[in-house]
Amino acid sequence: MADNYYYGTGRRKESIARVRLFPGDGTITVNEKPPLQYFGRRILEMVVQQPLKVTDSLKRFSISAKVTGGGSSGQAGAVSHGIARALCRADQAMRPVLKSHGLLTRDSRMKERKKPGLKRARKAPQYTKR
Repeated sequence: MADNYYYGTGRRKESIARVRLFPGDGTITVNEKPPLQYFGRRILEMVVQQPLKVTDSLKRFSISAKVTGGGSSGQAGAVSHGIARALCRADQAMRPVLKSHGLLTRDSRMKERKKPGLKRARKAPQYTKR
């Protein structure tokens, strides 16, 4: 591919995505696969494409993303965040639109740690009277 690209790093839960935006025809690849094939669910493909739809740049850029860690939902969110950041680098005029839709904000919610004496983070064992 060409050397002329825009870069963005996206994060969500335990996932980290490295995204490159190339001027092109609108093809998206996530770990060398189309998003629908990689994620396996249409809703996650829509999450990935959301920054492009909001800015009307679906056919302006070709996207290559490498994503590691976490599950499929977190990875889709990370790719979306990375695309939004790369679009800001490509064109600063897109920033207000992306910001108003909340696509530039890193969703900081993480899995809560398990506490001692509990089954999970908050689930306590059933109380027994006798």
